Amino acid sequence: MKTVLLAGAAGLALMCAGAQAQGLKFEPGKDSRFNWESYEAVKTDALKGQEITVLGPWLGPDKELVESIFDYFEAATGVKVNYSGSDSFEQQIVIDTEAGSPPNIAIFPQPGLARDLASKGYLTPLGDETAAWVRDNYAAGQSWVDLATFKGKDGKDALYGLFYKVDVKSLVWYVPENFEDAGYEVPTTMEELKALTDKIVADGGTPWCIGLGSGAATGWPATDWVEDMMLRTQTPEDYDAWTRNDLKFDDPKVAGAIEEFGYFARNDKYVAGGAAGVATIDFRDSPKGLFASPPQCYMHRQASFIPSFFPEGTVIGEDVDFFYFPAYADKNLGQPVLGAGTLFSITKDSPAAEALIGFLQTPIAHEVWMAQKGFLTPHKGVNAEVYGDPTLKKMGAILLNATTFRFDGSDLMPGAIGAGAFWTGMVDYVAGGKDAAAVGADIQKAWDAIKK
Repeated sequence: MKTVLLAGAAGLALMCAGAQAQGLKFEPGKDSRFNWESYEAVKTDALKGQEITVLGPWLGPDKELVESIFDYFEAATGVKVNYSGSDSFEQQIVIDTEAGSPPNIAIFPQPGLARDLASKGYLTPLGDETAAWVRDNYAAGQSWVDLATFKGKDGKDALYGLFYKVDVKSLVWYVPENFEDAGYEVPTTMEELKALTDKIVADGGTPWCIGLGSGAATGWPATDWVEDMMLRTQTPEDYDAWTRNDLKFDDPKVAGAIEEFGYFARNDKYVAGGAAGVATIDFRDSPKGLFASPPQCYMHRQASFIPSFFPEGTVIGEDVDFFYFPAYADKNLGQPVLGAGTLFSITKDSPAAEALIGFLQTPIAHEVWMAQKGFLTPHKGVNAEVYGDPTLKKMGAILLNATTFRFDGSDLMPGAIGAGAFWTGMVDYVAGGKDAAAVGADIQKAWDAIKK
């Protein structure tokens, strides 16, 4: 498939009033913040009357939001998009593809499943031109190409998807008033973050709140810490090898990343409740110490979803804020960001399906969702002023400054490891005081066992 940016003389004659009548959230040409030229550029009547099906994981508000994007594609091209959301998407897409009745496009919440389907010949390669476009137009573009490049049924590597809608995990939350009262500055390097941690202890405070409790999933927050530390101590290539188990869990590089997490989590002076409390504090309760008076902690590392568990009425940017979980200045590894994202792949090729992938490359396809809620993008061509939420705008800036982006590593590992041995190993490390190398060896044994 080639990068598709549609144009057509007849399509350019579509009037804004007609588009608005189709239920568009923002009337084309009426708000100069939007890149309406990119919308005009995809107008055509060459595909009018065609239909495509899209299957994804989004229900409720997210379903309405993605459909608001499809509305613009429909208005510009005349293609009818039939979107279906499913809370059992992972199972449904496997059933549909194996039965020979897939949707035209599938929206994968994790690249691992897409990789599996590509290897069986169920996905359509997007082509070298699309890969080059991603490389040039997304921040950390090579990372996004790498994450969506899989081996096909023929054993050859190809780009099999376009990432659209991204989440950020490399965040540290704090209360600005507490920092201001204590005279603390937001750190911009890992060296400064560790120095601030020591400074808070010297001043009689507790730097961190960390909680690993999550019922049967206890331990998962620690895996995010370790993944961030892998990206800050090792190369992206090593990180990728680790998620595939080409770099083993008992390798000293992995033990080192676990120990970097332990630097913060296993020091009684550094964490609220002491090191022993880290494994028992529920992750949903762990940020509460930020809001106590006096503060029980000053910092909390967690992904962009954590405000859901802040006290009711908390205003982000005022009552609480966040900063990028920084990289080491002396390791020359750039500005890595850990996160997640959804991957649009063609599971049943058609001109209209290829056109939708092309549409998702335009700034307007990103800006319309940006202006609403719950959307982040690494697209360098969008206007950041369109973000409808200053919090998302700030997170978006972190994405645009990233030199490397990597998916949550545990999500890329086999379930028995990423959602099993890795979780329990982190609890053994923090609560049981087990050595990092021994924990890594235990996890590697579990991985070896599932290979047999």
